[in-house]
Amino acid sequence: MAKSKLSTVQLQLILISVALATAAAATTHLRFYMHDIVTATAGSPATGVRVARGTMPLPGDPNTHFGDIHVIDDPLTEGPDAASPAVGRAQGSYPFADQQELAVIFSLNIVFTAGKNNGSYLVVNGRDAFFDEVRELAVIGGAGRFRGATGYALLTTHYFNSTTKNAVVKIDMHLRV
Repeated sequence: MAKSKLSTVQLQLILISVALATAAAATTHLRFYMHDIVTATAGSPATGVRVARGTMPLPGDPNTHFGDIHVIDDPLTEGPDAASPAVGRAQGSYPFADQQELAVIFSLNIVFTAGKNNGSYLVVNGRDAFFDEVRELAVIGGAGRFRGATGYALLTTHYFNSTTKNAVVKIDMHLRV
């Protein structure tokens, strides 16, 4: 009987230890704005370029095709204005992977170039349907201050120009490190 109680107590201690370790993981919230410049303007060079052209135009946008692939090196700023202090860069690619709507598979690194996170980065991956009000992508890792990070990023379009395809996207990241 005493042996059975000891095993129950040991199991409870293990469960409590696991719960405390999980609760002890630091949570972090970051907010910044990504400036995706597809069409260059005076003083704003393109930061996103199409590197492959798909074959089938997407409904509602004859200039965008299923299979188009873009590569980006977009600036990240503290606020929605391009003149806001720099935070870093969003570097990666996105293919248009839905035949029915404007949706891409984002694969990018959020590379921090300023402040306390300078030199660190986060890895983000997921589906981004442009016209959804809020899109959720997975944070699947990181390095530096964000080594082993997990969590999610909520993307909201702050500004979009349908003619130039230039956009400013608010990114709210919720992380466990």
